[in-house]
Amino acid sequence: MSDERVERWERRSEIPLLLLAVAFLAAYAWPILDPRLDPTIEDGLAVASWSVWAAFVVDFVARLHLADDARRYAVRHWYDVALIVLPMLRPLRLLRLLAFARMLNRSARSNLSGRVGTYVGGTAAASVGLGALAVLDAEQGRADATITSFGDALWWATCTVTTVGCGDTYPVTTTGRLVGVVLMVVGVAVVGTVTAIVAAWLVSAVAEQPDGATPR
Repeated sequence: MSDERVERWERRSEIPLLLLAVAFLAAYAWPILDPRLDPTIEDGLAVASWSVWAAFVVDFVARLHLADDARRYAVRHWYDVALIVLPMLRPLRLLRLLAFARMLNRSARSNLSGRVGTYVGGTAAASVGLGALAVLDAEQGRADATITSFGDALWWATCTVTTVGCGDTYPVTTTGRLVGVVLMVVGVAVVGTVTAIVAAWLVSAVAEQPDGATPR
């Protein structure tokens, strides 16, 4: 079966690609966190970033080759195609972070199966971190920006994901606001899932208690 061959490939390539994804994140984040970075180092990080991107492309091409119907597989995994092709356009460079998130999700899905709480917590933490990087990348250099440091970006991303909201920091660019929309959607899903987990735990705890007893 083609699905089995693809799954075997994904299991074998999971760890190397995850390590490459972490290297990719470092190469992307360093120039954002240190705008005064030496141009030579910045150029080297750009080369490293695109090298990792090439590895992502090789991975997807390999999966297409292993699938019996490559066209059908590509249609079913259109998001992988988009995340590989679109970020090559400079205005859409923030989509590179979505590709990193996709790699994390692919790994977490196989390793955290059944551990919903851990998966949700990891998703929330990754969303805050990646969202902070993305909005700082979009806002840096604007004279009217209220998000000017990673601390500001982290505070804003945390407020947005938890759906608390904060009025002291907010994105002023279109790209930054789009990042905010994505984080809002993720936040609603995460908060809803956490609420469901807590409710299920309470129901289970009450059901296991003798009549009249109070759950600990």
